[in-house]
Amino acid sequence: MDKQASSPEQSLEAQPEIESAKNLQMCTITVRIIKNFEFRVSKNIILQVDAARTTVGELKDICRKNIASDTKFKIFRTIDFNMLKIYTQAFGNKTQNLIINMDEFGFLLDDKATLEFAGIRNETELSFFNKDAYEAYVKSPVTKW
Repeated sequence: MDKQASSPEQSLEAQPEIESAKNLQMCTITVRIIKNFEFRVSKNIILQVDAARTTVGELKDICRKNIASDTKFKIFRTIDFNMLKIYTQAFGNKTQNLIINMDEFGFLLDDKATLEFAGIRNETELSFFNKDAYEAYVKSPVTKW
């Protein structure tokens, strides 16, 4: 005889559709860590975060911890990363600039706002950089080799 689940909750938990519904707020985001705009020096961090609970400030801290602990970011450790900006959203328009979105919008200025409130959703790409270096690049957007 077949054994059935002892309660309806147990049978629901075993179904993959229900499990994926529990994780609806989990987002996969790519954070582009930019060391230098002119020479396009950057590396990516791919993260799984809960957009409804994670704040912008917490995301910055997660990125800084990755930079401090991962050896591939050794040359990035001298930069004071202090600004996040949306590069692109999934199925959205991409910018012509290969390193950063040069539009005036997209800055994540409120460190206490949740990622969901800031407009971050699944497969969003963000840029994490030094604000002073960005402002200097905006004044003279030249790329060097």
